[in-house]
Amino acid sequence: MKKRNFHIPVLIAMTLAISGCGGRDGRDVPRATNDSFQTAESRKCLSELRAQNVRFSVLPNQYKGGGCRTIDTIRIMDLGTETSNLGPITCPLAANFAAWAKHAVRPAANHYLGTDVVRIETFGTYSCRNVNNGRSGQLSQHAYANAIDVSAFVLRDGRRISLLSGWNGTSQERNFLRRLHQSACKRFGTVLGPDYNGAHANHFHFDMAKSMKDGSAYCR
Repeated sequence: MKKRNFHIPVLIAMTLAISGCGGRDGRDVPRATNDSFQTAESRKCLSELRAQNVRFSVLPNQYKGGGCRTIDTIRIMDLGTETSNLGPITCPLAANFAAWAKHAVRPAANHYLGTDVVRIETFGTYSCRNVNNGRSGQLSQHAYANAIDVSAFVLRDGRRISLLSGWNGTSQERNFLRRLHQSACKRFGTVLGPDYNGAHANHFHFDMAKSMKDGSAYCR
């Protein structure tokens, strides 16, 4: 009986898989690896998230092209308060955001608004774009999944406090949002709000990049 060569199909499949990983020159082409969170610092961050009872899944590293990438990122499933539009997010940003939601948002809502926040609304995390909508020529921290834009808060009694209307709204809304802004400046590298410029009239921008020479947060 003639023996069949089982190695040939395997070799063909491997060749096709390798050839499909990128473009002809292998540069600036979306690709993924599964080597996320291999450093001690990264593993420590994941441990901190677990200690905060945050549920998440680790995502593969991805190079999106044009310099955009998602390295050592996670996807949050539950941080204790429902949060919209959460895509890939770096672990340090996720850890600080979860702590901000727990230790700043919830107490401030009870103190100034007399109720709980049941939902935090955001414009998202990862987006391959430049600072100032492209005019600067510099990639935004969103291009690295290292930024999040917070737009509104939904309360248990049904009220919705948005940055657009609440920043200059009732005294309770103003005090609530300004307390959150102040608290964020202690947790994130860069904090931008409605007083920064018109582009931020409807959201807080938080990221982990510290632009100040002394290592302090850039808070506007």
